[in-house]
Amino acid sequence: MKRLFSVLLLVSLLLCGCTRQKNQTFTYLDVFDTVTTVMGDQDQAQKIHDQLIRYHRLFDIYNEYDGLNNLKTVNDMAGVQPVEVDADIIRLLLDCKEYHHLTGGKVNVAMGSVLKLWHDARAAGLECPENAWLPDPAALEEAAAHTDIESIVIDRMAGTVFITDPETSLDVGAIAKGWAVQRVAENADPGMLISVGGNVFATGPKGENTPWVIGIQSPEGEGNLCTLNITAGAVVTSGDYQRTYTVDGVQYHHIIDPATRMPGTYWRSVTVVGQDSALADALSTALFLLPLEQGMALAERLGVDALWVDAQGAEFMTEGFSPRIRQ
Repeated sequence: MKRLFSVLLLVSLLLCGCTRQKNQTFTYLDVFDTVTTVMGDQDQAQKIHDQLIRYHRLFDIYNEYDGLNNLKTVNDMAGVQPVEVDADIIRLLLDCKEYHHLTGGKVNVAMGSVLKLWHDARAAGLECPENAWLPDPAALEEAAAHTDIESIVIDRMAGTVFITDPETSLDVGAIAKGWAVQRVAENADPGMLISVGGNVFATGPKGENTPWVIGIQSPEGEGNLCTLNITAGAVVTSGDYQRTYTVDGVQYHHIIDPATRMPGTYWRSVTVVGQDSALADALSTALFLLPLEQGMALAERLGVDALWVDAQGAEFMTEGFSPRIRQ
């Protein structure tokens, strides 16, 4: 999971003055291993939850489900045979390839072998902090040799996915939540708000000419950097303060740079605001791993607004981000 920011604060902000039936708040804990909050009509909220559960199962790389070929199935069959999958897996992976191209490889869903080494080290470090360790550099280098996104062969006519390299595995954590939120939002009623682990999407204003108020958490963990007025679209944050562990007094986070195979060090957090939740999710990761000049150019080229916060707390933003800040 990635980017769980100010969920409780967000909910409290949204609850202010929300007494109408259509603005009820519904919270779920069984989607993408994170907190999911939906504001709106109960029937619509249940429909959204059911759709998110479906995507959660399709994109799961850890668990199997009876009668379902998911991404775990695809990984298990790497180097063996193509796997017939649901059309939404095809759509997701085609989009992932596009995001890989758009970001110059900074978002790479074929990095599962590298990310697994970090996942295992982090899990062990959290379980036994006094013996926490970093992934072996040689093991990371070997795993990185099996991260070619072109080894993911998608046959749209046959409806299959085949990973040609048996040592390559998929991990769509940088995109899946945002992609799923975008899909459910496209079919939701106007005026709803969906938050899946900090991937927030508004399907329209909260009320007549009333924007939703979205809090952006400070990387220091105390209060908000700012709050945004959002009438429609996505807000996604990547930060170095989630999914962390400590080795020899140094904290390591989960956003791994494909170029170095180590956690990115340019920024404490990056927030992206745009019309497409899937793209915003991918770009929040990419911008986190790029220096400011390159990240600013990418954001402007793709038509999103962004806020960067560095290790000293300095803030940088695109020209269009400032007008979104609630005064």
